[in-house]
Amino acid sequence: MLADLLVGFAAGLLIATLTAPVGVSGAVFVLPVQLSVLGVPNPAVTSTNLLYNVIATPGALLRYRRDGLLLTPLTRLLVAGTLPGVVLGALVRVYLLPGPDTFRVVAGLVLLALGGWLVGRTMRPPRALRPLGPRAIVVLALGVGLVGGVYGIGGGSLLSPVLVGSGMTLAAVAPAALASTFLTSLVGAASFTVLATVAPGPVAPDWPVGIACGLGGLVGGYLGARLQPHLPERGLRVLLGVLAAVVGALYLAQGVS
Repeated sequence: MLADLLVGFAAGLLIATLTAPVGVSGAVFVLPVQLSVLGVPNPAVTSTNLLYNVIATPGALLRYRRDGLLLTPLTRLLVAGTLPGVVLGALVRVYLLPGPDTFRVVAGLVLLALGGWLVGRTMRPPRALRPLGPRAIVVLALGVGLVGGVYGIGGGSLLSPVLVGSGMTLAAVAPAALASTFLTSLVGAASFTVLATVAPGPVAPDWPVGIACGLGGLVGGYLGARLQPHLPERGLRVLLGVLAAVVGALYLAQGVS
């Protein structure tokens, strides 16, 4: 068990160090480690990954709070959508997608989409979209919260590219998306904990693994932020994109076989 915790901490540390400089949630990559390396069962792997987010994000949140960038209208709109979305996603995960094969298909699709976005954004400049209104932002956040509840991510890595592409500044989007990620993960992990009292099978988070990965992510996120000026962001984006696509394709093949 101690070896698993050390692996979880090391994985969270390494992944967050590499993903923080490119603005991608480390939770997207931590889940495959929990599922395939640490053997966290379905559907508990989703709630365990949400627990990772809860522990790994407060450091950056405190920095944004000191700068007065957290409690903004955009934050409130995102939270209004992601919170009900993640609760609905938790219900879908437990009652409709509890099996490992179906979940591997979902995980494969999420990873392929993220990998394609990372590589595409690196190879060509993003096209500007039409500005999103408040209602569209809430609907977008609801959908992202649903995906987050099923896969086990807060959704910041999905929200940020769309919002920035619609014309919003990264300075405005980053703290709002991070705050949404934290609150969504907190509510999502709590939802799975409650569902564990009435649903069959392993539903509640694997607390030791989630905490170990989260502590590694907390340290790695800080290191990644400090190392950002010295790391080749373009190369990191391509590397992470290709890695996400390969793992996603592998999960898809396993899920449909």
